[in-house]
Amino acid sequence: MKQNIKIALVTGANKGLGFETAKQLSALNVKVLLGVRNKEAGENARKTLESQGIDVEVVFIDVSDENSIIKARKKIDSDYGRLDILVNNAGVMLDLGQKLDEVSLDVIKKTFEVNVFGVMTTIKHMLPLLRKSDAGRIVNVSSGLGSLHQNADPNYMYYPYKLLAYNSSKSALNSVTLSYAFELKGSKIKINSADPGFCKTDLNGNIGPKSPEEGAKIAVELATLDEKGPHGGFFDSNGIVPW
Repeated sequence: MKQNIKIALVTGANKGLGFETAKQLSALNVKVLLGVRNKEAGENARKTLESQGIDVEVVFIDVSDENSIIKARKKIDSDYGRLDILVNNAGVMLDLGQKLDEVSLDVIKKTFEVNVFGVMTTIKHMLPLLRKSDAGRIVNVSSGLGSLHQNADPNYMYYPYKLLAYNSSKSALNSVTLSYAFELKGSKIKINSADPGFCKTDLNGNIGPKSPEEGAKIAVELATLDEKGPHGGFFDSNGIVPW
């Protein structure tokens, strides 16, 4: 693989925001690895992109399974020897429409398993490959619902959306971003959180007002930052999001 071609892994890439992120990155001459936990769905996504003249590769990775993440890292290392971009897009929203006292501990655990622990484990195992890049970029796909500032503001558009498991998992994910930003300070790697906005995807029953195409743009922007770009921030299409 030519050194001037960037290699990107996008998790949860077979549909929705992940699919659009992969598509937009490919348009920027990035070799995209579609990270999927369902091989059939991944192949269908690959064929759809292939029919549009977009060359991608499917990599099996279940972020809730550490062994799966390790196998994915070994494959990427063997095939490409490095990773330039990691977009942690895979996520779940399991408590939409539930009152706080209706949310089970099982739902909370499953939400954190994917949205927080899965991201932490993926970063841990992909960091050695990102350190081999001349300009590694990590994007954690968060949510405006993870902003404590916005959640406490009655004037925030989505103030009534108090999802116990999902919101708290995205707040925790933002903390993960800050921790790694401190750890990676001074390195060639930049990490940021992205808020795609309320997009129409399967995650929320396709009720969001924004399209996945629109929502993916901020992740792509943060994934392709130059050396002067921000590090350790939280951004949406309008700019900085308050933590």
